[in-house]
Amino acid sequence: MFTFDSRIRYSETDSDGKLTIEALLDYFQDCSTFQSEDLGVGFAYLRQRNMIWVLSSWQVVVDDFPQVCDHVTIGTYPYDFKGCFGYRNFFMKDKEGNVLARANSLWTLLYMDSFGPAHPTEDMLHQYEMEPRMDMNYAGRKISVPEGASMMDSIIVQKQHLDTNHHVNNGQYVRMTMEYLPDRFVIRQMRAEYKKQAHLHDILYPYAVCKRGVNNQDIWVISLRGEDDKVYVNVEFEGKIKE
Repeated sequence: MFTFDSRIRYSETDSDGKLTIEALLDYFQDCSTFQSEDLGVGFAYLRQRNMIWVLSSWQVVVDDFPQVCDHVTIGTYPYDFKGCFGYRNFFMKDKEGNVLARANSLWTLLYMDSFGPAHPTEDMLHQYEMEPRMDMNYAGRKISVPEGASMMDSIIVQKQHLDTNHHVNNGQYVRMTMEYLPDRFVIRQMRAEYKKQAHLHDILYPYAVCKRGVNNQDIWVISLRGEDDKVYVNVEFEGKIKE
């Protein structure tokens, strides 16, 4: 297991002074990056072998969002490798050790030139210590879009949306889709299924729809598609409007 301590910054919070879901994803992604770099199997190691890890799906469950200046601990560990797939859990805890959020994620190891599937090297399998998967209610990876979705204004991919792999960062997709949630919507679970990579100047067409979930929760599904109607990402937010 790899952990690091941090403190919630003002720049990471919303109008209520609480951590945003996008910032939470950034913490999780940074945590896995720190672990890989410290183990010597990070960016440089992968590039030398023409490899790249691509995020395929997120499931993030939030019990409570920390507030500005709160002290938190972020942790992660892989729990399985299957072929080109890597499975990884994440968590964020407060200073008393209470779990604030937990997540499951699926990553795909690809060759950079062909984007064909790759397999972890012996070094990677040796360095990453597997741990039992986290106790949480695991949802399926696939996200279906209910009928009746409305198309919103298109989005042009800009430079600020890109990461070191020169495609839209997974967190940026979430930022884009959150624009279509109602004001003061409190997220309790977020799922994302990444299907296609978007690059600079690509045009994304958002489709948004809401359905009623259990326990009086609303479920918003936002699908970002291309001109050919092929899906880049489907994102599902479960929660309700704060009264």
